[in-house]
Amino acid sequence: MENQHLIHKEQLGAIKKLQINRPEKKNALTQSMYSTLTAALHEADEDKTTRCVVITGTDDCFTSGNDVKDFINIPQDFSESPVAHFLKALVEFQKPLIAAVNGTAIGIGTTMLLHCDLVFANQSSIFQMPFANLGLCPEAGSTVLLPMLMGHVRSAELLLTGKKFTADEALAANMINSICNSSEAVLEEAINAAKAIAEQPPNAIRVTKRLLKKPYKNTLTQALLEEGEEFLKLIRSPEAMEAFQAFLQKRKPDFSKFS
Repeated sequence: MENQHLIHKEQLGAIKKLQINRPEKKNALTQSMYSTLTAALHEADEDKTTRCVVITGTDDCFTSGNDVKDFINIPQDFSESPVAHFLKALVEFQKPLIAAVNGTAIGIGTTMLLHCDLVFANQSSIFQMPFANLGLCPEAGSTVLLPMLMGHVRSAELLLTGKKFTADEALAANMINSICNSSEAVLEEAINAAKAIAEQPPNAIRVTKRLLKKPYKNTLTQALLEEGEEFLKLIRSPEAMEAFQAFLQKRKPDFSKFS
């Protein structure tokens, strides 16, 4: 029952809307929330009346990424973890997936957008992939998808520094489709796009999406596994422990002792 509240599902005709709804924790994702999202994607794929899925957060935050306290307890076998199942569901999802982004999109809040077919963001949206800052490596196949979108040097800049970037920068990097001026406009734009796609022949839409992803799907699937294995090694490393402790203690981490 709690997860149904944290991931709010709403059927809008042929469109299923999934809302990450944990504003008191900046929509940070727990392993159980990942499981709920995965189940919702499977349900949408199997439901013949659902033509499109729109994923969004709250008015001031898409998601701040993983709940750190919860995520350090990730299973030893990454391939069997809830986040791995969610990422696989994103890759395998056959129908159009559209994101409406307001506020911050941190970590997987940014990388999951790389799997969406259309992305709309608020002018005030801020994106960040601070994996290296936390002693971790990138995830969600971002080491494949980011260079495809923006080339190596720009991808390296964002992943190695973990710097924040704006909606304008995300648009220039081909990560989003357009920028809206309010949270209401972002969701409206996403729903309108979903409605337009939902009116199209459904099989033609599924085949088109499959063909678009076919050239890189095998490479992406391999990258997901390799990133996940490395991520799991790093999450229990001394560097990551220092980063997590610093985060929880609200201080700057000290990596000077590591080599």
